[in-house]
Amino acid sequence: MRVSALTTDFYELTMMQGFFKSKYNPQVVFDMFYRTNPFNGGYALFAGLGSILEKLENFNFDESDIEYLKSLNQFDDEFLDFLSTYKFTGDIYAVDEGQVVFAGEPLIRVHTSLIEAQLIEGLLLNTVNFQTLIATKASRMCYASKDGNIMEFGLRRAQGEDGALSAARASFIGGTSVTSNTIAGKKYGIPVSGTMAHSWVMSFDSELESFRIFADIYPDNAILLIDTYDTLGSGIENAIIVGKEQKKKGKKIGVRIDSGDMSYLPREIRNKLDAAGLTDAIICISNDMTEEIIQALVADNAPIDSWGIGTHLVTGGFQSSLNGVYKLCAKQDKDSKFIPTMKISNSFGKTTNPGIKQVYRFIDENNGALADLITLSTENIKPGKEYTFYHPFSDSDFFKLKENRYSKCIPLLTKKMAKGVRCDEEKTLPEIQAFAKANLNNLHKSYKRQINPHIYKVSLSKKLRNLKKELVSKERAVISEEENKGYTK
Repeated sequence: MRVSALTTDFYELTMMQGFFKSKYNPQVVFDMFYRTNPFNGGYALFAGLGSILEKLENFNFDESDIEYLKSLNQFDDEFLDFLSTYKFTGDIYAVDEGQVVFAGEPLIRVHTSLIEAQLIEGLLLNTVNFQTLIATKASRMCYASKDGNIMEFGLRRAQGEDGALSAARASFIGGTSVTSNTIAGKKYGIPVSGTMAHSWVMSFDSELESFRIFADIYPDNAILLIDTYDTLGSGIENAIIVGKEQKKKGKKIGVRIDSGDMSYLPREIRNKLDAAGLTDAIICISNDMTEEIIQALVADNAPIDSWGIGTHLVTGGFQSSLNGVYKLCAKQDKDSKFIPTMKISNSFGKTTNPGIKQVYRFIDENNGALADLITLSTENIKPGKEYTFYHPFSDSDFFKLKENRYSKCIPLLTKKMAKGVRCDEEKTLPEIQAFAKANLNNLHKSYKRQINPHIYKVSLSKKLRNLKKELVSKERAVISEEENKGYTK
């Protein structure tokens, strides 16, 4: 499916025309990374890669796109002719989708021309920032439920149709079992689920009649919504009547509540169901669940079998976006040699790491992640050696990882696209979900705490740290020289 290359910020196009008219279009390398872990948590779950690779393969300007740009009277015909033949031709290196990742480390590395690199920035960040945020949120909810059955029911609360579709995909990667979004089921193969709303119950002459008709039509999926009128007064009693009738037919029921005290009500409902001999009936709850509420209910041993979650899952809850950025880290000079570049800021958190980089994850004998080391891509990092890990912003803060402390180290960035064509093995969504679950299981629980998680160490190699210091020193020397010139005048 074609993706319009107008899916970009307007200033990308004005810069692109500037480069085009200046005949300046060197090969460059850009990094995509994020600055702080979402939700005050200890990690993020990388998602959106499959979506962005698919989009880049189909990213172009059609005739109507060119006509629109022409109507703005800001672009030359020669530049518009160039855009009309555009197709992404770059290389993409990235972390595997479903990998646990951390702030500051490159997740995607783009190798292409400067003009192409600028054009795809908005699309890449829009796709990866949102899906990584939602996949991380889903993983936190699943962890809070102790791997309970989390169902994504967020279509009506998501930010638009595309937001709902992307959220369904990302939520499934993060560990949800089903979606209520039927088009997401078709597009991604996610199992779909859903039974009745309050309007179903209210449409009949009685609550009991509505339950009986539904159970008769859907005997293998009779989840009855019992809080339309009076949860404990009529809802559960009518559900028990239908449950007993279904039991005689060899079938079972479930009940769902969407309001009220989610600790007290499930206990009362469970007691009534068990007393009626419906011990196999399940209890599902919904009602603006957050990971904090889920964790509290699980700790309180509330008898809840599944969780239907919408708003706080598909919107990110209190955090509306991931602060992912896309920065130039290297460019070719006139001799075709790549020169490292970096952004230097008064805010140390916005100072970037220069050069073409790789990320190595050091893993212990139990397959647990120990620490990540950002290196230059030319460094030969292999097991059996001691490595020094330097803090990204502090010259004096470092630690040494001896060779007997880890069993292996693996590069996280691998080639996913060559000359605009996907070249990696495309995984199914269930495979990505299983990969994500395995990675989360290998992450120590201290990094997965909801409150005050342990800080995972992401560090720089000695060569990268020295390069960074060298570039900062050169820039400061230039600034100092210019200031002195101004003073002498």
